[in-house]
Amino acid sequence: MTRPSVLVPIRVLEGESLPEGVPDLLSNAHVVLLGYHVIPGQTAPGQARMQFEDRALDRLEEFEQALSDAGATVEHRLVFTHDAQQTLDRQIAENDCLAALVPRALADLEDVLVAVRGTVGIDRLARVVAGLFADRDIDVTLYHVTGEDETDEDVDVLLDGLTDRLADEDVDPDRIKTRIDRDVNPVDAIAELAEDYDCVVMGESDPTLSTFVFGMPADQIADRFLGPVLVVQREPSE
Repeated sequence: MTRPSVLVPIRVLEGESLPEGVPDLLSNAHVVLLGYHVIPGQTAPGQARMQFEDRALDRLEEFEQALSDAGATVEHRLVFTHDAQQTLDRQIAENDCLAALVPRALADLEDVLVAVRGTVGIDRLARVVAGLFADRDIDVTLYHVTGEDETDEDVDVLLDGLTDRLADEDVDPDRIKTRIDRDVNPVDAIAELAEDYDCVVMGESDPTLSTFVFGMPADQIADRFLGPVLVVQREPSE
């Protein structure tokens, strides 16, 4: 099984640490550990690096060791930036990350909710879910909120396709469940259902990673779900 590449952003000089449970969650991943620090507009990145690099690298190396000890392969990046979102987007692209993690603590890892909305291809969702969880005793629920123009047949094709793909990737079919809701707000529905799960996997527009990290308007899920969220990225455009 190929390890999915996952970006883990940590505001390394602002007291953020690697939350409890995250190393276990990512034990089958290739982790791109991004330590970043947002600097004032008048400060040059090189100046900030000279001042803070040693302290930041010490913390990153501590987190890298914890991830490695859990079984992940890890490489780290340290960036001093004026624009955090631009930095995250660039690191995802440059490192060909399948997903980015909103790092939150978790005590157990038994039930994973996968929000399937068609915004990210089945192939990429399957590679992340199977890569991280196929060899583990973890139940996976595929959850879909139907759109106005979707037929029952459309939904069956979508969920059956992902179920079959996960089974092909050695996820135990007995551990895969599906759930469908109609006539509900997708973000509210996902946020409410997520409370019964340890981790959420969703496509990047459901909503975007920036929503989770920077608290933009559609942040209901980040506000209401306190566990980690894996945001699967769209296929890069040419």
